[in-house]
Amino acid sequence: MSTARLFQLLSLLQRPRSWSATELAARLGTSPRTIRRDVERLRDLGYPVEATMGAAGGYRLVAGGSMPPLVLDDDEAVAIVVGLRTSAGDAVAGIDEASIRALAKVLQVLPTRLRHRVDALAALDGGAAARLATDGTTVDPDTLTALAAAVEGRQRVRFDYESADGRLTERRVEPYGVVPLGRRWYLVAFDVDREGWRTFRLDRVGGPRSLGGRGAARRLPAETAAAYLVETVLARAPTYEAVVTVDAPAADVRARLGDAAATVEAIGEARSRFRSNPETAPWLAARLTALGCDFAVEDPPGLVERLAELGERLRRATAPGRG
Repeated sequence: MSTARLFQLLSLLQRPRSWSATELAARLGTSPRTIRRDVERLRDLGYPVEATMGAAGGYRLVAGGSMPPLVLDDDEAVAIVVGLRTSAGDAVAGIDEASIRALAKVLQVLPTRLRHRVDALAALDGGAAARLATDGTTVDPDTLTALAAAVEGRQRVRFDYESADGRLTERRVEPYGVVPLGRRWYLVAFDVDREGWRTFRLDRVGGPRSLGGRGAARRLPAETAAAYLVETVLARAPTYEAVVTVDAPAADVRARLGDAAATVEAIGEARSRFRSNPETAPWLAARLTALGCDFAVEDPPGLVERLAELGERLRRATAPGRG
C-alpha cells in the first residue's frame, strides 16, 4: 500500500463533497478496487469515511467520535495560521487560549516557505495579524507560540524581561502555562534563579529561547495556571466587598451579575441589595454599569470614586463634537 496515495485520498475526502470510487481512482491513478481497500485502511486508522449509494453517492469524510489527524494543503495551512492568530486576539471566552495552543502545534510543523507567506499576509494590514492587540500594549505572536510550545514540551527557556519600573533582567524559567486575563497575556512559570513561582506579562517578554532539556515535575500552588494568575494579580490590587442597592428584582440581579454577587436579598418587589465577593473596584464598576438599571452604592467609598471616574470618561466620550 502506498502511504503517499493514502494521504492523497484523505486530502480529497476532506473536501465537502462525495467521491465515487471511479472518480477517486482516476484522480489517484489506481483502480476502484484499490480505492475500496484504501478506504477500509482509513477506517481502521479512525477516519469516519461514509459510503452512500445512488447516482449522487460515493465516499466522504464525516464527523466522528474523535478528532483524527488532518491533511492540509499549503493554502489551508496558511489560512489556519492567520485565522488562529486573529482569534487569539479576540475577547471570546475560552477561544483565545485554545487558539494559542493550536497555533503552537501548527507552527511547529509549518514549512519555512509557508511561514514567509503568513508573514507577508500579516504585513498587508500593517502587521495587525502578526501582533495581537491588548489593552494598549502589543504581544508578539511568536513569543506567545514559542512559550506555548515550551509549556507543551516542558522545556526550559530564557528571555529578557522588563519590569514595571523599566528595569531589564534576564530570566531562566520552566514555563507552566500561558494564560489570558482581561486583555493581557501572562506566563505562569517557575523562576529557576529565584527558586519560586512567578507570573510574567508577555508584552514585557523579549526574545524567548530554549535552554534545552526538560523542566522538573513541579507542583503548582493552585489548581490551574489560570487560578494561580488570578490569585497573584488580586493579591497585588486592593479589593472590596461592595454593598449595593439595585432598582431591579432580586431574581434579575442574580441572573445579570452571576458569580459577581455573593448574596442577593429582596428589599421590595422591584428593589434588591447585593453584597459582592472581594473584587477590584474597576471590575465591580464595570459589572454594575452593565446592569442596565439604576443603583446606589452603600459601601465602599472607593467604588463610588471609581464610578465617578467612569462616568466622567463616558461624558467626555459622548460630548458634542467628540471624535
